[in-house]
Amino acid sequence: MSVAKVVEVICEGPTIEEAINTGISEVAKTIKHIKHVDIEHIHAHVKDNKVNTFRVIIKVSFAVES
Repeated sequence: MSVAKVVEVICEGPTIEEAINTGISEVAKTIKHIKHVDIEHIHAHVKDNKVNTFRVIIKVSFAVES
């Protein structure tokens, strides 16, 4: 039987993809066996009437070693 845990992470970047990849890279520094990422919310920060950065809330699933 396998068991997984989930952590919620808020990450930011100039694009949605970079925000997600930055979040995964930071999580991977302390968590092994990352399996899935679910995108919960995407927020766009606007400056001078243009999207400046994106903030993404992700849930990272990883396998728990027995």
